[in-house]
Amino acid sequence: MDPARLMRFVLEMRQAGVTDARALSALERTPRTHYAPEHLQGLALDDVGLPLAHGQTMSKPSLVGRVISALGPQADDVILEIGTGSGFQAAALSSVASKVISIDRWNELVVAARGRFGTARLMRTFAFLGDGFDGWADDGPYDRIVINAALEDFPAPLLNQLKPGGVIVAPLGDAQSQRLIRSRNGQREDLGPIKLHLMERGLGEAPGAG
Repeated sequence: MDPARLMRFVLEMRQAGVTDARALSALERTPRTHYAPEHLQGLALDDVGLPLAHGQTMSKPSLVGRVISALGPQADDVILEIGTGSGFQAAALSSVASKVISIDRWNELVVAARGRFGTARLMRTFAFLGDGFDGWADDGPYDRIVINAALEDFPAPLLNQLKPGGVIVAPLGDAQSQRLIRSRNGQREDLGPIKLHLMERGLGEAPGAG
């Protein structure tokens, strides 16, 4: 990667409001080009969302930085991510945490993300097919949980998979109005407006389809 372009990317992230050192480090150390759709890799270092299969979106990097800042991951944390997408956010989180488990309802996205994690040698970053409302109990409880889709409230199964004192972050609201909410020990903090797809129940396709 062109060092000058990477430097400009980090500066653009700061200008977009990503000032947390850990979040900036995660974005800088994770090559977004590796996770972007091949035909859109030229846009990977721009602060734009990119379309993925099944109507999904690769979040713009400043939003990923904002979410990582909200999570406040620590080096020994185990993190559960709901909504794998391209795998970029899980990869970025893995650079500042111990282990990342990512769940997506679309098998095609899970398989593609696994391939990217493997190529990047991210040995403690995993993607699984599942219904995000159910979480992933096998590797719980988790220090941090992040939901990359909007919903009315935190699902009970996810709250049950969170360690005491753990942090869960999600956009709460509806299609018109959402707020990024961080909760720890039942205490909620409003981190401002956000706009993501609404979370859907069930699997998007049967395993092995597509």
